[in-house]
Amino acid sequence: MLSGSKLQKIRTDSDVELLTLAAAISSPSLDANKAKAAILNWEKGLMKPTPSSAHIAGLAQALKVDRLELMMWQSTHRYAPMAPRKVRLVADLIRGCYAQEALDILQFTNKRAAGMIKKVLQCAIANADEQEADITRLFVSEARVDEGGIRKGTRRWRPKDRGRAVSFTRLASHIHVTVGME
Repeated sequence: MLSGSKLQKIRTDSDVELLTLAAAISSPSLDANKAKAAILNWEKGLMKPTPSSAHIAGLAQALKVDRLELMMWQSTHRYAPMAPRKVRLVADLIRGCYAQEALDILQFTNKRAAGMIKKVLQCAIANADEQEADITRLFVSEARVDEGGIRKGTRRWRPKDRGRAVSFTRLASHIHVTVGME
């Protein structure tokens, strides 16, 4: 996955023109104007059109950096059986840390969500390792928890005073972890 913020930072630091980058990634299916619009979208974080590995390699060559410097790797656990509020407490601990330091923090965190987040982080690190990234330079650029809704089969009733009943549910969450090179 292409990192839009890194692309924008490297482009402004190296004073490379937008037209030069557009020429580097243009192809028969992507003319210069569409390539320019695509680069502007990617810098904003919009991945429309989705950047291919050839686009990332062309951008890296035009910017004179390694292609791994422009990439980020992510992993997701959808419908994790915990409330998002509880998982966010643990996700806030690792955001911005180096990957190995985050793994150590999760190893010794006494929360149930730490095990789930640790597995997602290990998966993101493995994704980076498959692309031959330097694992010692990886850091957690994003640790986000979204609401996954009500878990199926968990709607229950609890008896209350005066013969009333109150419904309660169990919530699920989506855990997203993204790692990138520093």
